[in-house]
Amino acid sequence: MRRPTIAPTTRHRPRPPRGRSIAAACSLLTAMSASSAWAEDTAKDTAKEDATALPAVTVTAAKRSESLQRVPVAVSVLDGESLENANRNTLGSLTSLVPSLNFRTGASNKDTSLFVRGVGTISTSPGVEPTVSTVIDGVPLARPGQSTLDLLDVQRVEVLRGPQGTLFGKNASAGVVNIVSREPASQLERFIDFSHFGGGNETRLRGGISGPIAAGLRASLTVLAGGYDGNVTNVHDDSRVNGYDKRGVRARVDWDLDAASRLALAADFLKSKDDIPTGVVTRTRLIAYPSGTVSDFPAFAAALGPVVASDDNRRVNANLATTVDDRNRGVSLTYERQLPAGHRLTAITGWRGWNNTQRQDGDRLPAASLGLPQSHDLGTVDFTQLSQEIRVASPLGSTFGLPIDYVAGFFTLHTRDKETYRRDVVRMTSSGTGTGSTGTSFADWGEARYGTNSHGSALFGEGRWHLASDWTVLAGARWTQDRLDFEHARTRSTPDAQFAGAIPGVNAAVSLAGNTSAIGRSGRIGLQHAVNDDLSTYLTWSRGYKGPAFNVFFNMLARDALALKPETSNSVEAGLKSEWLDRRLRLNLAVFSTDYRNYQANFFDTVDGTVITRLINAGDVSSRGAELDLDARVTRDFTLSAALAYVHARIDRFNCPAGAAASCDVNGKPLPFSPDWKGSVRASYRFALAGGRQLELGGDYAWQSRVQYDIGQYADTVQGAYGIWNASVALQQPSQGWRVAMVVKNVLDKSYASFLGRGSAFVNRWVPRDDQRYFGVQARYDF
Repeated sequence: MRRPTIAPTTRHRPRPPRGRSIAAACSLLTAMSASSAWAEDTAKDTAKEDATALPAVTVTAAKRSESLQRVPVAVSVLDGESLENANRNTLGSLTSLVPSLNFRTGASNKDTSLFVRGVGTISTSPGVEPTVSTVIDGVPLARPGQSTLDLLDVQRVEVLRGPQGTLFGKNASAGVVNIVSREPASQLERFIDFSHFGGGNETRLRGGISGPIAAGLRASLTVLAGGYDGNVTNVHDDSRVNGYDKRGVRARVDWDLDAASRLALAADFLKSKDDIPTGVVTRTRLIAYPSGTVSDFPAFAAALGPVVASDDNRRVNANLATTVDDRNRGVSLTYERQLPAGHRLTAITGWRGWNNTQRQDGDRLPAASLGLPQSHDLGTVDFTQLSQEIRVASPLGSTFGLPIDYVAGFFTLHTRDKETYRRDVVRMTSSGTGTGSTGTSFADWGEARYGTNSHGSALFGEGRWHLASDWTVLAGARWTQDRLDFEHARTRSTPDAQFAGAIPGVNAAVSLAGNTSAIGRSGRIGLQHAVNDDLSTYLTWSRGYKGPAFNVFFNMLARDALALKPETSNSVEAGLKSEWLDRRLRLNLAVFSTDYRNYQANFFDTVDGTVITRLINAGDVSSRGAELDLDARVTRDFTLSAALAYVHARIDRFNCPAGAAASCDVNGKPLPFSPDWKGSVRASYRFALAGGRQLELGGDYAWQSRVQYDIGQYADTVQGAYGIWNASVALQQPSQGWRVAMVVKNVLDKSYASFLGRGSAFVNRWVPRDDQRYFGVQARYDF
């Protein structure tokens, strides 16, 4: 049987391994000193050009395979093998490599969000979609929490920056993280890799097999087991927390139906258990904004003991272990067929399920005390989605003899979410007297059952008209229809009469329901100019659209039954893509200006004396800046990569909600999770040794300026500027398929906060994995 002509089959794992690796770092001094060697080597021998040229990079940013340098979109591409070597296994770990990408962590996957160019959505509501879309092999993830999956068996990750609503849909108004998995190999390949890191006893084991199983039939299977004890101590029971336990598997089968069509069936499953605490207390005082007034809370500080709040605290004192049990799974079926006149039909059917159970110690204390109630939460999520995309793509360059090409299609997505959330509250009304007395207490509770159903359909298309060999006009549009409905019912216990019906942190019983619909229009127009084979420029205008939303959450009120307006964006982007020095240097630049209207964000409200956050149309915000990406092969064995972003993301006009529990004087202030400056440098140097062995040195350094983590602009939720340096040394023998590396993370032992949050009497931080220096070893064997 002949192989189809649809696309070349890539190997499951290239063997021998490529010498170019971004997993390791070298010092800046080494990179500078190599510049003279680079110039000398350039002048020597042009016969070595192919060996020293950068490899071509192919992306699917325009829904078909094209050269990175020809796509008029700002894209960062991360190679899957390099991510594995660098032990970067989650989307959150990519933020140090892509300066325009940021990640909000949390005690539960529900609390996580991705940000591109300073814009993202912070909400646990199932009634709001992400601003940054995560797509796996053509299937978009409808909830932000789903994107915490492990990067298992990945060919590459493409980060598309700026609104991508024309081709990728409504939940891509700030950007897209496009994950492309490996195809099964055309020849038998097997591997096993193992890594172990100190600073919390982190272990990761993977194994896989890939290859043909019959004529025209190829398959792959990869399994994963990983665990980490954590780098935070709970003094209440002397346990280690802030860790994880993961078990996962991914399988794929590709079947060449005939010479013109192919079917690919892929399935993945990941089960994880995290014990990330609800923050580690750094301060027991709060700084008001904008007055700067400092309020101390000595009672909370005393109850927290023996833990002492500090900026680098790594201890908690909680009588409930905050844990999250998570199951993320999916199946996709992709059909591709070569049509007449060079056209290609692609149909992708995707189903995904997500189950999440979280237990949270909301009071962060070992027991209730007078004036400090105990609050323990239990929540469950049962979420499913079903999607279908059908599209047709013309051949690149021309169609039916005309100088045009295009992509057009239909997409539909249906989601169903069912959640239960219960809060148990214990209040002390007197401290009691006598030895062993605990005083008088009341146990109260509230429970909410709620959920959403959504349905969206879209027609989309984008075409390019090649005016001449060097000028191209592009235009695209997307029409989207949204429907969203919700139900919510909350019950609660009856408190003692002396409390006048109030339970701290629990609203009164309520039953709510609602629905909304909207029509969204997004699109893109632009002009591209190819100066020569190695240099091109582009100018585009694009409009993004994010659908209507409901603020559906545990403490939902009647006012939350009003739908939020859709969020829209208008963006202008100019870019330059270039290769120099016989393609040994790749330099890409983008400048952009994006304005968002009806920005959907969380702000502060008060419920029975407790400050909470609620989703609102916060007004108008903007993001402007410039991005630079550089890749260089300095010599045959020395590669260097760098990225730099300046992102000025600001609140332009804030829409202050009624009863706001914080100052609305935030116009002109930065958007949360968006440092103005962020950059990274990566490098590797390979030495040839006797017997075909190779020694590889390298590392990466990432730096960012100060960042505000809270839209309320508090002085105590600002993380100062910091940099993290990682380094490694690896010994490998490609001919025999093995590689062993010694790795050190956070060489300079820099402590920082990946997130800072405020409570009623404290500030807490989320402790990142690399909050301290730690060492590890990685080993891999291909056979």
